[in-house]
Amino acid sequence: QSQLEQSGGGSVQPGESLRLSCVASQFVHRQYAIVWFRQAPGKEREEILCRSGIDGSTTFADFAKGRFTVSSDSAKNAVYLQVDNLKPEDTGVYFCAARGGFSGSKCPGRGEFQHWGQGTQVTVSA
Repeated sequence: QSQLEQSGGGSVQPGESLRLSCVASQFVHRQYAIVWFRQAPGKEREEILCRSGIDGSTTFADFAKGRFTVSSDSAKNAVYLQVDNLKPEDTGVYFCAARGGFSGSKCPGRGEFQHWGQGTQVTVSA
């Protein structure tokens, strides 16, 4: 039903890892940028990384460098967000979104997102 289907969230202890999945339907253009966001309770949504639809390169937010990595499976039309050494402050809802257009398909980009995933909850606690 959604053009971006997410999974992989859950409850883990600090130091553990998760791989979040974002599977795109046939309606999501392969040249769209894919952006991962997260939103902690009571806080504004923040961008984790942007994967360019132009050349596939990835731009990470400063806080995400090192512990966050992105990969893809073209056969499954999927993008994965790997988060290592999870910390309690990583708790929140994680979203993927797709953005196209001249200004939107690159990283950094701008403009409205054509598609959003439903979000997946990540909870990190001891």
